[in-house]
Amino acid sequence: MTSKHGLSPWRQAVQAVVMHRKVQLFLIGLILLNAALMGLETSPSMVAEYGTWLTLADEIILFIFVAEIAALLFVRRLSFFKDPWSVFDFIVIAIALVPASGPFAVMRALRVLRVLRLFTKVPSLQKVIAGLFAAIPGLSSVGMVMGLIFYVSGVLATNLFAQDFPETFGTLGLSLYTLFQVMTGDGWSDSVARPIMEVFPYAWIFFVIFILISTFVILNLFIAVIVDASNHEAEAAARAERDGLRERLDRLLIEVKDIKQQLKD
Repeated sequence: MTSKHGLSPWRQAVQAVVMHRKVQLFLIGLILLNAALMGLETSPSMVAEYGTWLTLADEIILFIFVAEIAALLFVRRLSFFKDPWSVFDFIVIAIALVPASGPFAVMRALRVLRVLRLFTKVPSLQKVIAGLFAAIPGLSSVGMVMGLIFYVSGVLATNLFAQDFPETFGTLGLSLYTLFQVMTGDGWSDSVARPIMEVFPYAWIFFVIFILISTFVILNLFIAVIVDASNHEAEAAARAERDGLRERLDRLLIEVKDIKQQLKD
């Protein structure tokens, strides 16, 4: 016997337990605790004194995570893999189950990916990630513009400064790296611009224009695209929620009408 949602009573009961708010809060607490334990494991003194307990706690937490995934697989079956967040959870836990020895020793370091399961448990974080993914098309366009600006500026800087400053602008690759340093503001004035200005007094014009375009314009465009995509995602989620509420309200009205008709009959 199955319910109107296509779930047997057993699967319904398991889903109700796993998705219960208190269970989800408990799992969030375990994720944070697991993150703290992995941080402690980076300390040799803590490992020497409490290594056994840290390993035991890590294994218990991993067992609980595996049990959660197994329960969701039991409930949703193949539909489990239609949800990107569920697939992400599955991959993270699968990585944790790979023996961390021999050629797979790097897998032990990847255990820290379990912390990212917070994205699947906290709806507000899911909205942020969804906004970032929605912003990818716009970000790629801004990235292309930024790449063109870097390329033109790199060729120009190489032609202007390569002969006198080969260590920073000797090749196109070096010029691009130096311009990236200038864009980030990492000591660009003392280590890059001022030495060049001693030879080329008007070089400051090039650097000021490059900083204005690359930092204040392009990076703000990145932020604008992300904010705009996040707003669109929030509006889409709000519309979907309103549509869902409207559909439930319509069904309730139909049920009320049916009940009234039955009472009249």
